[in-house]
Order: sequence, then structure tokens, then C-alpha cells
Amino acid sequence: MAHHPHGGSGPQADTEPEEQAGHDHVARHGLDPPGPVAVDPDEVAVPAGHAGEPSAEAPDIEAPAGPSAAELEGRLRRALADLDNMRKRYERQLASEREAERARTAAVFLPVVDNLDLALAHADSDPAAVVDGVRAVRDQAVNTLSTLGFPRREDTGMPFDPVWHEAVSVVPNTGEPDGTVLQVIRPGYGEVDRQLRPATVVVAGNTQG
Repeated sequence: MAHHPHGGSGPQADTEPEEQAGHDHVARHGLDPPGPVAVDPDEVAVPAGHAGEPSAEAPDIEAPAGPSAAELEGRLRRALADLDNMRKRYERQLASEREAERARTAAVFLPVVDNLDLALAHADSDPAAVVDGVRAVRDQAVNTLSTLGFPRREDTGMPFDPVWHEAVSVVPNTGEPDGTVLQVIRPGYGEVDRQLRPATVVVAGNTQG
């Protein structure tokens, strides 16, 4: 019986289909050149750590170094020393100004004392002139106080005001409105913003008990 060289029987016939099947199997399992692969944006690899946090491998950026505790303490000590020196300097200046003001005030009253000395020196020769001399010296002293900013107030007939007056007596049945200043026992000196002393006065009182 004649056999076909490529017949379906025999060892060769049995191996060819298997080799073809092997080639098909290799092709099906991706040995062909791979094509482009689609990447899901949600599956992009994130460096170690939580999402949104900088990677632990990122280089550290050091903040500029601030002054040390010793330097801050030195600054504080210098500031306190400067403040203490300034306070002492102001205290010396204030004391100096106070002494200078006292000297100026005393110098203003020297002419008043001089005139009193002159009045007393002529008291033996003309006793009547002493009264006129004392009155003149009093007027001079009042003018001096006014120059210093403390004018003499004439409060007779004015309504009583506890800011300006100190009542030492109340007189009923005077016919004057209650609280009217009837008499000034000791005059007051000063103005609204500065008062040397209040006036001591006698006032009209309410006749009703």
C-alpha cells in the first residue's frame, strides 16, 4: 500500500499539529511585542506616606536661626539699664526744675519784704504812715500773687459754691437768698484750673427749721 509523504499517519503527521498548536499557544500568551498600556489616573503611584503629604525623602528646609536665649537676656538687661538711667535723669531734671521754680517765686516776693522793712523803719518817726505803708505792701503782694496765676477773688454777694468756699457760719433772716455769701473772712486765691486756697465765708441760711 502506498503511503503519502505528508499523510496523516506516522510520527511526522502526529508532531506537526502539536508544533502548530504550540506556536498558537505562544502567540496567545503575549510573546508578541506589547502595545501601549492605558493608565488609570486614580492608580498613579504615590510616594510612601499619606496622600497629599510631602514625601519623607524630600529635603528639609531649615528655618533661619533666631537669637539665642543668652542674646535675648542680654538685650533685656541692656533695655532695663537704659530705662533705669532715663528714670534717674528725669528725676534729677525734675528736682532741678522744682528748685529753680521755688527760687523764682521767692525772688518775686523780695520787693514785698523790702517794702515791709521800709514801713517798719519809718514807724517811729510817723506812726500814721505805717498804716498806709502796710496797705501799699498788701496791694503789692496781691498783685504778685495774681502775676503768679493766683488772683484774689471777691466773693461777697456770690452764691455759695463748695468748690470755692468754706462756710464757717450761717446767718438766718438776712433777707438774702439762701446760700448767698454775706462776708468773706479769709479771701480765696486762684482760678478755675488751679486754686491756691478756697475762701472762708459767712453765708445766709434758711429761716425754716
